[in-house]
Amino acid sequence: MTNTKGSGIYNAVVIGAGTAGLVASAGTASLGGRVALVEANKMGGDCLNFGCVPSKTLISSTTLIQRIRMAEEMGLNKMEPDFLFEKIFEHMRSKRAIIEQHDSKDRFENLGVDVFLGRAKFISPHEVEIDDGTRLRGRHFVIATGTKPLIPPVPGIDEISFFTNETLFDQMSRAPKSLLILGGGAIGCESAQTMNRLGVKVTLVEHLPRLLPHDDVEASSLIRKRFEAEGIEVLVSTRVINFEKTNVETVVTVENSNNQQKIICDAVLIATGRKANVDGLGLEAAGVEYNHRSIEVDATLATSQHHIFACGDVAGPYQFTHSADHQARIVIRNILIPWLRSKADYTWVPRVTYTDPQLAQIGLTEKEAKNKGINYKSFRYDWNELDRAIIDSQTTGFIKVLTEPGKDRILGATIIGVNADEVMHEVLVAAKHGIGLNKLSSTIHAYPTLSSSVQRVADKFQQTRLSPWIATIFRWLYRLRCSG
Repeated sequence: MTNTKGSGIYNAVVIGAGTAGLVASAGTASLGGRVALVEANKMGGDCLNFGCVPSKTLISSTTLIQRIRMAEEMGLNKMEPDFLFEKIFEHMRSKRAIIEQHDSKDRFENLGVDVFLGRAKFISPHEVEIDDGTRLRGRHFVIATGTKPLIPPVPGIDEISFFTNETLFDQMSRAPKSLLILGGGAIGCESAQTMNRLGVKVTLVEHLPRLLPHDDVEASSLIRKRFEAEGIEVLVSTRVINFEKTNVETVVTVENSNNQQKIICDAVLIATGRKANVDGLGLEAAGVEYNHRSIEVDATLATSQHHIFACGDVAGPYQFTHSADHQARIVIRNILIPWLRSKADYTWVPRVTYTDPQLAQIGLTEKEAKNKGINYKSFRYDWNELDRAIIDSQTTGFIKVLTEPGKDRILGATIIGVNADEVMHEVLVAAKHGIGLNKLSSTIHAYPTLSSSVQRVADKFQQTRLSPWIATIFRWLYRLRCSG
């Protein structure tokens, strides 16, 4: 007998229709499981609506704008791009609407998922209630509610209007003359360059000593130099003291070790981090432990209740679409085969900041290796020596690979430059599967490509393996052949 929608017991009740929730729902349903999916806001979650899709679409447009401005470097006459701010944003929304169909309620119901639009709340460890009164019971639950912007408790912030990533793409109806961005992480940096290239005067404020503090120090410095060259005012080691609202503008008081100054701006974007989206979930009734940053999970992504899982941004430790996808796949297996649970592996989680130049990172940075007391060797190849980068007038960047001393084992890599997000994957696959720089050096790469930078940095590794003793033998062999 077939259960009607909402009745009976589900194999899995998934709360949240972002990447993690969608993957967990579709995967479980495709394997024959009965799944309910509950979404309180928009299908597709943060990535589709407020994150990767709209932000990268804008970045794509503004990258073209910047290339037109650099026409002389490509042998063309100098020119200025002709665009309308509003049209650029309309284009972004049109692309989002196309991708939106992949995450729609109709599509997932056609996949066999029972979709409920509403806010779910646990009323016991085995039952949730939606705000329309519908109650859903399940053998397993998956919490995939994501995160929301963390608003710092700065005096006056409640008195001003400000944007976050959740409001920027739909509520910024016109280009502000000036924009202050609070936060120098990935969202802050990507937004700063995007808005600056759209003709907005941008001031970027970060309380730590550098932008992108979790990434390679040299790469972070390179991005700051590019920002300042493009006209972005970058203030690091600077904190906001207070906000004041005038009739038409916002006055922001900032302070660093040298002085205190007031910045007048048309708009403010808060990009100071994220917090777990758990308000109103009834986690206490479910017996699920959590903190303001995330729901606490073990390596199998189970919460303090063994049958309740959490995955995606709400579970951490990363807040990437691809890590959410990875975690959801783990949860699918653990729901299907609970007596043989899989564990999430974060050893090789890539991260990319889509500034220009792009910054891609896998494994350890030099700073992380030093902090952990891990010895390493560093090999670097600059893109101003890379033929493809020279051809395309895109020579800003480098590839840096860390290896274990005396061994051909990759510990981490930083790639900064155009299309670094694509170049990175060759190193990522090699590192994950134990392939060292020796084999990358001996692999034929097409010419001229950006990915040949991987071979070039691997060649530098090979050169260090030529010990003085071996070099002496080689010279002797060459002399012997000449004398013969």
